[in-house]
Amino acid sequence: MSLVRSLAGKPWVWSFLGALVVWLATIAFTGGYGAGGMVTAALSLAVFTVIVGVGQMFVITLGPGNVDLSLPANIGLASAVAMKVMAGSDSMIVVGLLAALATGAAIGAVNYLLIWALRIPPIIATLSASFIIQSIDISYGRGLQIKPPPGFADFTNWQVLGIPVLAVLTVLFTIGAAIALQRMIYGRSVLAIGQNIRAAWLAGVNVGRIRFLTYTLSGALGGIDGALLAGYFRGANVDIGNEYLLASIAVVVIGGTSVAGGKANVPGVWGAALFLVLLLTMLNTFGVSAGVRLLLTGLIIVGVITAAGGEKAVR
Repeated sequence: MSLVRSLAGKPWVWSFLGALVVWLATIAFTGGYGAGGMVTAALSLAVFTVIVGVGQMFVITLGPGNVDLSLPANIGLASAVAMKVMAGSDSMIVVGLLAALATGAAIGAVNYLLIWALRIPPIIATLSASFIIQSIDISYGRGLQIKPPPGFADFTNWQVLGIPVLAVLTVLFTIGAAIALQRMIYGRSVLAIGQNIRAAWLAGVNVGRIRFLTYTLSGALGGIDGALLAGYFRGANVDIGNEYLLASIAVVVIGGTSVAGGKANVPGVWGAALFLVLLLTMLNTFGVSAGVRLLLTGLIIVGVITAAGGEKAVR
């Protein structure tokens, strides 16, 4: 009984419970058909949301107003850069991934420099940057028909006993992110800034450097996500990252991270990502339109903020 109470007190449990309920509802509707395949597909697609979700989580943890709205444009540009650099050759996979990583990191760094130099809110700076990035992407990636190297495409779709290898690697990455958040000076500094930026500064935290590193990290994860998406979907696309603006914020909020900052939840990002993917699968199975799907996702986010974080967000 104490174990149940202990688990109930963990915010991430509810996101996984929600994913389980949605999965059970879907297989009940289909009579159990495709239950295993649905889990495999959910793991495969959740990976991409988790990667950008972790980056967004670190940014949001910095405190109220901090958010990275440039991620969709970042993902689109990085996917084009990766595919052009790889040029369909397996020997260029590592170079292409590094190019995508560098592209995303540069975007993240510029985002923070805009915030710092112009003294404008992050939401305005990153949104403005996204329009510039998207324009560059349209020019750079126009008519891009380069397919990913066969080895890279196979890797992003590789499964062992029905478990996507990319999902396993992403789990290891999120474990590392959780350790960094709770055990490393950088992670503790992010939490401290989100709890009280002035107190963190008085305690000796280099607030500017930590914020710079966090926005750069978010950008870098967006970049690598763009390359992986291009491999998984067999090519780059200007719009390949569009759905990850809402999704990256949704998994952070639903996963238990406080929108007021200072409190992050890495396991919850996974639970929320699986919940959203399975919810989409369920709604598709029920024949629900795209507009209704977006409406329901928005209502879920508002509901979670109201139930779990609304009272803290006003501080």
